[in-house]
Amino acid sequence: MKYIESKKNEDIKQINKLSSTKYIKKTGTYLIEGFHLIQEADANDQEFVKLLVTEKQENDRLAKKYRDIAVGISDDIAESLSETKTPQGIFAVIKVQNTEPLTDMHGQWVILDDVQDPGNVGTIVRTADAAGYAGVITSLNSADFYQPKVQRSMQGSQFHLPIYRMDMQDVLKLAKKSGLKVYGSEVNDRALPYKKLENSEDFALVMGNEAHGLSKEVLVQMDENIYIPILGKAESLNVAVAAGILMYGLKAI
Repeated sequence: MKYIESKKNEDIKQINKLSSTKYIKKTGTYLIEGFHLIQEADANDQEFVKLLVTEKQENDRLAKKYRDIAVGISDDIAESLSETKTPQGIFAVIKVQNTEPLTDMHGQWVILDDVQDPGNVGTIVRTADAAGYAGVITSLNSADFYQPKVQRSMQGSQFHLPIYRMDMQDVLKLAKKSGLKVYGSEVNDRALPYKKLENSEDFALVMGNEAHGLSKEVLVQMDENIYIPILGKAESLNVAVAAGILMYGLKAI
């Protein structure tokens, strides 16, 4: 196994750039960290480009399985690559999935209109996975799926369902063309409590930006605007919490 000791190594410099959306797009690869995510990627047939392990993990099953692309790294390098205080000493560079354009939508989808907090995006993907949704699509201005903080929040759910990053107008046109009802989470004069919606097997739930909600351009294209009644004194709900309630609630109608 090749061993790299210096953080100044050119390969390590390139891998460190995989925290950048621009570089992820350029290379078509991204970095994941820790046993759970790497085991999930392995179990779901993701394409591994490189595996990096500290000396402590050199005899791990994954290091043996991917020995042809495995590289040993120092603890210093592991700390420089890690987004956590206590690195587990195992990282993988893998290929970005779903690189082919989405051309058809069936079932139930979640669409995020400029949801920018990484924890919110990751939690929504994880909840969509748990609730049995067909996939999640974000606008181009939402937090990138492949950023480390989003990765940690998704907890491997990105390997269980399709995730796409698209222009909002393009995805809304595709949803309509595919025959989906499109529901926007927005309180206004025309909005309905979500429980009053008629049952639909094929729909898209659109969630808006944390501070501003759905943009006007998106809102006018909704088939229905829906909301969650507030029964206590809270002014509003976190977007990921609201998305979770609606995802499960709309499945139960």
